[in-house]
Amino acid sequence: MRIRLDRTICDGFGVCAKHAPKHFSLDDWGYASLIGDGTVEEADRDDVLRALFDCPVHAIVEIGDNEFDGEARPGPAAATEEAPVFEARWGYAQ
Repeated sequence: MRIRLDRTICDGFGVCAKHAPKHFSLDDWGYASLIGDGTVEEADRDDVLRALFDCPVHAIVEIGDNEFDGEARPGPAAATEEAPVFEARWGYAQ
């Protein structure tokens, strides 16, 4: 499992550091920072998921295996005669 912390939307509640102190630290003002590269070991998975689900502003997200791994996103699919299929990701329809 890999996670990402969006510090731009963190409001400094500190719930993440309370649940998963091995993965999150708080600065002097209470805003979270990610410790490490976001890789979560299986033993810490429950604690990190608790932090993810309890974050009031949803600043922590789980990164899927094929998302943002340094490779470019695939191009648009070839046009077909069928109706387009929409996929919701991160609150946006594609």
